[in-house]
Amino acid sequence: MHCSARETRMKWLPSCCQSRKNLVMGLTELHYSIADVWAPHSLEIFGYKTQGCRKAMCIAGYILSCGVLRLVFYWKPAWDVWANCIPCSLQEADVTLLRTTDEFQIYSRKKVTWISVSALNKFRSDYPIIADENSIINKAIMKPELKVRCIQVQKIRYIWNNPEQQFQKVGSLEDSHTCSDIHAKFGSGLRYEEQEIRRLICGPNAIDIQVVPIWKLLIKEVLNPFYVFQLFSVCLWFAEDYKEYAIAIIIMSLLSIALTVYDLRKQSMKLHRLVESHNSVKVTVCRKDKGFQELESHHLVPGDVLALTGGKALMPCDAILIGGGCIVNEGMLTGESIPVTKTHLPQAHDSRPWRTCCAEDYKRHVLFCGTEVIQTKADGNGPARAVVLRTGFNTAKGDLVRSILYPKPMNFKLYRDALRFLISLIVLATIGMIYAVCVFALNGEEAGEVVKKALDVITIAVPPALPAALTTGIIYTQGRLKKKGIFCISPQRINVCGQLNLICFDKTGTLTEDGLDLWGVIASEGNSFQKVHSFTSGRSLPWGPMCGAMASCHSLIVLDGKIQGDPLDLKMFEATNWEIEDSSDDHVKNGEFTHAVVIKPGPKASNVPVEGIAILHQFPFSSALQRMSVIAQEIGGEQQVFMKGAPETVTKFCRPETVPPGFASELQLYAARGFRVIGLAHKILQAGRQAAGLPREEVESDLTFLGLLIMENRLKAESKPVLEELSAARIRSVMVTGDNIQTAVTVAKNAGMISNTSQVILIEANELSGSPSASITWKLLEESKPNGYRNLETYIHVGGRFSSEVGRSSYHFAMSGKSYQVITQHFSYLLPKLLVNGTVFARMSPGQKSSLVEEFQKLDYFVGMCGDGANDCGALKVAHAGISLSEQEASVASPFTSRTPSIECVPELIRQGRAALVTSFCVFKYMALYSTIQYLGVLLLYWQLNSFGNYQFLFQDLAITTVIGITMSLNGAYPKLVPYRPPGQLISPPLLLSMVLNILFSLCMQVFGFVIVQKQPWYAQHNIYSACLGGNKSHVQNSSSTATIGFTGTEHADAREGEDNGYKSYENTTVWLLSTINCLMVALVFSKGKPFRQPVYTNYIFVLMLAVQLGICVFFVFADIDGLYSQMDLVCTPTFWRISMVIMLLVTFAMSFIVEETVIENRALWMLLKKCFRYQSKSLYKRLQRMLEQDSAWPPLNETIFSESRVIPVEDNRIAYRNPVFESNEDML
Repeated sequence: MHCSARETRMKWLPSCCQSRKNLVMGLTELHYSIADVWAPHSLEIFGYKTQGCRKAMCIAGYILSCGVLRLVFYWKPAWDVWANCIPCSLQEADVTLLRTTDEFQIYSRKKVTWISVSALNKFRSDYPIIADENSIINKAIMKPELKVRCIQVQKIRYIWNNPEQQFQKVGSLEDSHTCSDIHAKFGSGLRYEEQEIRRLICGPNAIDIQVVPIWKLLIKEVLNPFYVFQLFSVCLWFAEDYKEYAIAIIIMSLLSIALTVYDLRKQSMKLHRLVESHNSVKVTVCRKDKGFQELESHHLVPGDVLALTGGKALMPCDAILIGGGCIVNEGMLTGESIPVTKTHLPQAHDSRPWRTCCAEDYKRHVLFCGTEVIQTKADGNGPARAVVLRTGFNTAKGDLVRSILYPKPMNFKLYRDALRFLISLIVLATIGMIYAVCVFALNGEEAGEVVKKALDVITIAVPPALPAALTTGIIYTQGRLKKKGIFCISPQRINVCGQLNLICFDKTGTLTEDGLDLWGVIASEGNSFQKVHSFTSGRSLPWGPMCGAMASCHSLIVLDGKIQGDPLDLKMFEATNWEIEDSSDDHVKNGEFTHAVVIKPGPKASNVPVEGIAILHQFPFSSALQRMSVIAQEIGGEQQVFMKGAPETVTKFCRPETVPPGFASELQLYAARGFRVIGLAHKILQAGRQAAGLPREEVESDLTFLGLLIMENRLKAESKPVLEELSAARIRSVMVTGDNIQTAVTVAKNAGMISNTSQVILIEANELSGSPSASITWKLLEESKPNGYRNLETYIHVGGRFSSEVGRSSYHFAMSGKSYQVITQHFSYLLPKLLVNGTVFARMSPGQKSSLVEEFQKLDYFVGMCGDGANDCGALKVAHAGISLSEQEASVASPFTSRTPSIECVPELIRQGRAALVTSFCVFKYMALYSTIQYLGVLLLYWQLNSFGNYQFLFQDLAITTVIGITMSLNGAYPKLVPYRPPGQLISPPLLLSMVLNILFSLCMQVFGFVIVQKQPWYAQHNIYSACLGGNKSHVQNSSSTATIGFTGTEHADAREGEDNGYKSYENTTVWLLSTINCLMVALVFSKGKPFRQPVYTNYIFVLMLAVQLGICVFFVFADIDGLYSQMDLVCTPTFWRISMVIMLLVTFAMSFIVEETVIENRALWMLLKKCFRYQSKSLYKRLQRMLEQDSAWPPLNETIFSESRVIPVEDNRIAYRNPVFESNEDML
């Protein structure tokens, strides 16, 4: 059904945006939360108005269809809306229909509701209800009715903006506020009346996850289309007196439903427990008219002012710190339990929005929901204070919970193809139904019997147990991963792991050891570097500015008597032999109130002429800014500024004459050895300046460069073997790190990510003022031997010529996060070319890591991301398979979590994923072929108005197929990763050929048996005992009381009326035995072993079950037991015919096995065919590789390209661009 042109499409906009309407945009305002969780795809919204006559007709349809129509509308909400409503504008709509703009095109129905605020107070129609006139709430309240229209989507409330004629998100402060606005408008708190209105419209500040009642879960599960089909099948089987299998299916379905409901209930309770502490926190709030008040946290609204006092406390909302300072533990969101220092928002008189003013480092002013406040620091205006920024599900923790409730949809080719194949089976079943109706109707059968026989074809052609069988293999793999210490919260992604061909690795804590060792310090004096001071000798660093910087430029705190903080800070501080006193005294200097951290020399420290140092103010470290600074004061001395950060960043804030001329070569020298290099700088502040009031720009200027701090970050022992294993399996490895680019390149070489024969090309991109707007340069990184440096073998030299011996195909690109951002904005057409050979991405921010993973996915790579949980959560979520090496609660952001912090889990996960994927194909092929074999047999017997008996169906369905479906998936993963992946889709030539040939083999065998048995001399259509007259007279004696030995047609009919149920015939016996044993044969043929799974003989349970089943079937063939044959609706045949059936089976098995092994599984043959037909991969990265191999001018070494391209604005500092030339149209995850 197509939507009318009157349907209004519009953007879901953040409240600060003033963009034109009727466009499509993201449902949720994309902001950097700490967890950087996945945000939903963009949605289109359509307005509809309910029409009475349509609704009445639908109700009549529900009644006439006995509820079937209502069930269809439950599955298809869009059909429900289209049937009950008429299109209209959003302003008039009482129902909205939302549709995702991704490849899934998922519809959801949302009812427009009204919120009345008239009961709160009487308002003047010309007076703004909210003090902030530009507030979305003022624009949403309709006057004089005092009502607000709203809808709720994925726990987020959207209200109707009357002037803008669009729905906008509510529950957070508008982003348009400037720093001074936040201080002026909200600094003294909200009036009581305004808070009540905000609470009513924004909703409670609660991440409320109700434990879903069991009856609701039960109904939702039972209404699943799979179980509805099961119910239809069971009803049909009972009507045909096929009670045994119907009861078995009911028992299995009930067990499956019970397990699913139990699992869902358990997850619901776990999630409820995770968030329930958030909803019951006592907070102190400042009221403009009533001073400080204590209330429950669920009463908080955006704009409230929190007073942060006392000891440890959980943050119940996102809030902007406007006074004082805080130290928080963000481990719940980042996975890294390291104290983080937060500073208050400056009162900058800047017309830009506060987040734009603070640039990428705005998070240092924000206290995120779910984090723990460890310490608070007051200022001259009283205790630490924070303005509530976001409440409820709008918060960082709310985003994390919503990402669990509404996970990213999966669209793996296997599942898509499986659905298509099921549709083709339904088409096949429809053909069979038509055939059955024609055959039985033309032979004069009753209408009821014709309908039952026709419907029976559907339950035969479409295997009801297929979804359960596919799930079984995933469950087994999940159990094997758990034994290996890898936990999975998204089982559907296990199969996707079998297709991974690119893995992004974080460096620190992932490829290298988590801890750092201080190797030495190189001081800078007189515009030149001094000798290295090594700490391995145990000598303390002499007192001086360098020692002062190491002792004070950090964010360490004393908590529970132990110094805690960043491992780098901890190692640096420990090397000084100083001690921290977490002073509770208030140091007052020139009227300045500050709660200072005091550092004093320890017993082992060198002779120090100062009593200690007080840290007066901090500008905390930010990965976006790549630096931190402190204002410190020697006790009884002068105030100083100390800065620490990335060396190339620190030198930008130093006076040029203080930076040694050999700075770049010195930095490259140590970075080339894989050291982590930190730059240090300082300056002396003028006397009388108040530390807390100084802007950061003034503090961090005209510094004196002090030198370099050299930290050693050793490569983990297992990193190189794992990367070599991945390389041998032709799985690309990419490093994505926040560290220095030279260090990253060296670690990549040492780890084997870049081979010794490959060359590295540095990509540098810079934004330029004026026109052109940006430039990009390609430079070759060469290794050379320097003179005069001891114990340092090589350093990286920028520049040089491309090696002709290596060739242009063996090179790797390296770039920084800054260059990556410039390229995405100004050189988007080059980005795909760079990514095809990009190996090292350094100085990458968390947002850039996520963006990089998505760009790789656009090139049709199946991307895995492995990180330690710190700053990697966003990339872990957007990757096809995210593997967290952290066991913190942030592991919920990652589908997989390894108990062991080692990348050895990566090849193990790929091995298990490949085995699971192949298992899924094996099970699918078997289940599809089993149903087709049974379908062909039944249609053959329908020709004679016959069919399989109930116990024959029961044996095939339960004793054969169910057992095989459960045990076939038990094969473990093959220990070696081969250099190619298993097929990722069902609709591929080898798999389709395998299915078609095996169906043809089975069809030929059954038709041959069906026809040949009728040509046997002992065959009699109406005398089922003619074949064994001489061999087993008891059949004749038991069949009838008639004394006549030779049955006429009428006599046979009379005899059958007494005992035969109508299924017994030579054709039935022949076809059933052939089809049953054929099911066992294809199970063995399809049970793949190497190179992705363990050989079939290692699956002892499967082999044992197959042997037992085969033994029973052979017993059925050669046994001649009256009771057994009578129960199974079999008839006696001569021994010669039984042997003939075995020969037919052996020939079919031999053909099937030979074809499967020599053709289907012959990789060399398929590669030759591809070459002959000139087939080439359609993956974008493959096409790019072929194109670049033929481009003699690529890469353009030692060249600079300028751009005049238009910069695409990036909201919320996100990196975004659209490049239609290289965007993938294939279905991706």
